[in-house]
Amino acid sequence: MVTLRKAKEFLIEKLILACGLASIVFVALIFIFLLREGISVFKSASFGSFLGGKFWYPISDPPRLGILPLILGSLLVTAGAIALAVPLGIAAAFYIADVAPAKLRPLLKSCVEILSAIPSVVLGFLGLTILVPFLKHFLRLPTGLTAFAGSIMLAFMALPTIISISEDAIHAVPREYKEGALALGATHWQTLYRVIIHGAMPGIIAASMLGIGRVFGETMAVMMVTGNAAVIPTSLFQPVRTLTATIAAEMGEAAGGSPHYFALFAIGIVLFIISFLINLSADLLLNRGKKR
Repeated sequence: MVTLRKAKEFLIEKLILACGLASIVFVALIFIFLLREGISVFKSASFGSFLGGKFWYPISDPPRLGILPLILGSLLVTAGAIALAVPLGIAAAFYIADVAPAKLRPLLKSCVEILSAIPSVVLGFLGLTILVPFLKHFLRLPTGLTAFAGSIMLAFMALPTIISISEDAIHAVPREYKEGALALGATHWQTLYRVIIHGAMPGIIAASMLGIGRVFGETMAVMMVTGNAAVIPTSLFQPVRTLTATIAAEMGEAAGGSPHYFALFAIGIVLFIISFLINLSADLLLNRGKKR
């Protein structure tokens, strides 16, 4: 029996190791494929003109393949989403973890998990039919298809990630911190914003960064509500186009082997690198929080 148990444990350990190595290999292969296809764009455009060019006209003659408007559009929409989602997500996490009645907490957590299961295309459709007309009428805009509409939709999509991880970070704070603060005469609210939030800060920051990674790579919802105008944005209330929406909208019509085709793969490389850096930063912050 002992030998059989050791054999099972050995097989399980090797299977887990194989799964971990396979995930690394798959990610490396994806990056190599993107690099192989995307590097060819620099036969038609220089590195500086590709990243810093102000015009995205991929089918003009000659093609103008500047992705600066796309990068700025993605950053603007993401920044607006995080500005909305982070305060709301942290407040909701504190409410669920330490303020809401004990009987209500499981229901609230279930509702948050249900939100994360809604398909992005459904949220995009709701934004297109409800949010966009409302913003156009309420803010008196020429069109409701703006970066602000995209930020609202992405904030809604980032909330489940931020709330769940922030709540786990709040629960991970040693109970002695709270009891000590209360024993010294601090009120419940003083304990929350002067003691608990500092202990949970690494996890909260990691939750925010994972939320950024979640919304930065979103495609369908953004493509449906932002207007898809490849211009350098000067305001949150104008149409923009993001990196992900560009790939989704144009890959089907790009001729294979053309500069347009290679440029879309190069955009994929940019997205891959930015998403990797965001997730790496979040992982480092989570590990730092666990060590503390």
